[in-house]
Amino acid sequence: MSHTNVTEDTDVDLDAFRDLQQLAYRAAGDVAATLEPGVTEREAARRIRAHLEGHGVQDWFHTPFAWFGDRTAFRGFRSPLQFFPSGRRLEEGMPFILDCAPVRDGYVADIGYSGYLGENPLHDRLMDDLRAHRRLIVDRVSAGETLQDVYRAVDGLIREQGYDNRHRVYPGRVIAHQVGRVRSRLPRAVVAGFGIRSLQTLVGDLLVERVHHRSPLWADGDISAHPATPGLWAVEPHIGFRDIGVKFEEILVVTEDDAHWLDDDLPHVRRWDATAATSLENR
Repeated sequence: MSHTNVTEDTDVDLDAFRDLQQLAYRAAGDVAATLEPGVTEREAARRIRAHLEGHGVQDWFHTPFAWFGDRTAFRGFRSPLQFFPSGRRLEEGMPFILDCAPVRDGYVADIGYSGYLGENPLHDRLMDDLRAHRRLIVDRVSAGETLQDVYRAVDGLIREQGYDNRHRVYPGRVIAHQVGRVRSRLPRAVVAGFGIRSLQTLVGDLLVERVHHRSPLWADGDISAHPATPGLWAVEPHIGFRDIGVKFEEILVVTEDDAHWLDDDLPHVRRWDATAATSLENR
């Protein structure tokens, strides 16, 4: 969301992005722990927003989303309006995804938190299989492959796993977008769920990148047939099976000759590490 290469700035900037990403994940996790049967998507999204605004968030790239049940896999989605939180009520065993993109002091985070209420072994299996996508993405971006090829590699792995690609349902079929500092003199305001300051920055980036035959939006089209532009990318592989969708979303740091995830201390990574440790103990 910015053509500015923030990786050329100080470590303080990366720390600020990391701190906000941590805050957003804590908000999602704290709200997830409060979810109970009967709560609606709108109420869950409202709780996340209140939590983050109570912890210093002043603006939004986009306000919180919450998807319950088959809406986690975007089944039947044909209009962007269907992404907004609805009156769908949570039920026992039902999967959910919480997604938010707060802005604090101009820094942006964009996260996706997958969970379920009660028991759901199938959801656990999908989450286990999502781990391979995190490794694939960072390895292939580090190797200098084009974003188009990385997208297709993720698609191929999804098919091998027997699932279907759900990030193709997002507007523009995007799996990721660039993230940077929001610098705007516009007043803070949210229109249709998106902060107008962030939208102004994104439109500016689209125009600048278009000159170089690139895009700050990472999808599978020819505009993504280039290696990742150095900077920060919020990446969100989203896999689906039947009426369940799971994803993570976090910031990937891309430099001139390498890539790494901004932070490994995130809920989905801790879950995978704990599962791997348990498997070793049981051998």
